[in-house]
Amino acid sequence: MERPKDRMFPAFEQSENSRMPRLANWAVIGIFLILAFSAIAAGRDFLMPVTMAGLLFFVFTPLRRFAERRGIPDALTAAGITLSILLAVAVIAYAASGPLSRAMTNMPVISAQLEQKFDNVRDSLSDLRDAAQRIDEAQSSNDEDDTRPAIRVETDGQTTLGMVMTSAPLLFGQVVFTLILLFFMIASGDLLYLKIVQSFDRLRDKRGAYLALRQIEDSLGNYLGAITIINALLGLAVGLAMWAWGMPGALLFGIGAFVLNFIPYLGAITGVVISLLVALVVMPGLFWPAMVALTYLGLTSLEGQIITPYFVSRRLQMNTVVVFLAVAMWAWLWSVLGMVIAVPVLVVMRVLADHVPGWEKFGNFLAGDAPPALADEDEDEARDLVEAGAAAEDEPSARLATADVGEADDPRP
Repeated sequence: MERPKDRMFPAFEQSENSRMPRLANWAVIGIFLILAFSAIAAGRDFLMPVTMAGLLFFVFTPLRRFAERRGIPDALTAAGITLSILLAVAVIAYAASGPLSRAMTNMPVISAQLEQKFDNVRDSLSDLRDAAQRIDEAQSSNDEDDTRPAIRVETDGQTTLGMVMTSAPLLFGQVVFTLILLFFMIASGDLLYLKIVQSFDRLRDKRGAYLALRQIEDSLGNYLGAITIINALLGLAVGLAMWAWGMPGALLFGIGAFVLNFIPYLGAITGVVISLLVALVVMPGLFWPAMVALTYLGLTSLEGQIITPYFVSRRLQMNTVVVFLAVAMWAWLWSVLGMVIAVPVLVVMRVLADHVPGWEKFGNFLAGDAPPALADEDEDEARDLVEAGAAAEDEPSARLATADVGEADDPRP
């Protein structure tokens, strides 16, 4: 029996009604996915800065193109962008260093106050505690002859400050690597776009790939630009609210809200928990700490439920279940940075689903819209295509600028 030529994976010699070939194909796909996730997790120290640099490249390429149209060299633009990012990170780190240093210095006092607060809570629940103690006594009397060894939890004795000092060189190295790679990517101009477009054979495929790159630019720029501005305003609101409540380190709360809100769902929850714990230390009783936490929760809920959906394009909004699962998956793979890049990666995949034939159902699963399908086409004017679109400011302008490239010389329908 001759094997059909269009199969993606080898099939067993079975009858036409057999499901074994399809099961074998899915088994191969499953093995590939397992190996791919293992490789992504194992290469996190290298892949994290590369992914971050790639996302930032798409975000800042419109700015580089804008500067190029005004005669500014790409290398100078790249240097300005990387230095600006470095300066912003340094300013945030310097602003947060003072409150963090004081918090680390006062950590023993803070821990004692938290323990005392929770002891008061436990005392107020003495009836439940007595009931639990009686249950423990009854169970211990039943297990007098149990010779199983007790479970012991051992720690390596490393403090939080020690963990920070241990991970700081690796984090610094990844930041430097990201900025250097971003500099070279931006300084190379349209070279990366040109190489990607040249990798396709047919002209229609080349144009589709170029338009996909331009749409990724627009989508990531619009999404991250809007989210950054909204998060900055949220950080300002949280900082002012914490200052109004008399919380210590209101500036640090504002910076923390700005940074944490880049992590969907989990960032807001983390901020609420931190504000509650700090309020338990500095405020009497439980009512006022609860009000502080509710204030933080109210601000983040207002941002997440009203402001962000209003200002972020509906085309860029994602299935909330998919977003949550993506955040959890990337947290498992790459920890905190994985949670930060989860939604930008989904945005890129959503754009690709609009341009890759066969990905329509996947794009519909991500966003709820039915993405359009693209046809195939022909060869060889990649450089003209990229140069024609370089002067366009956005993806619709690039679509018009590249509409007639190669059409007169393209003999294929």
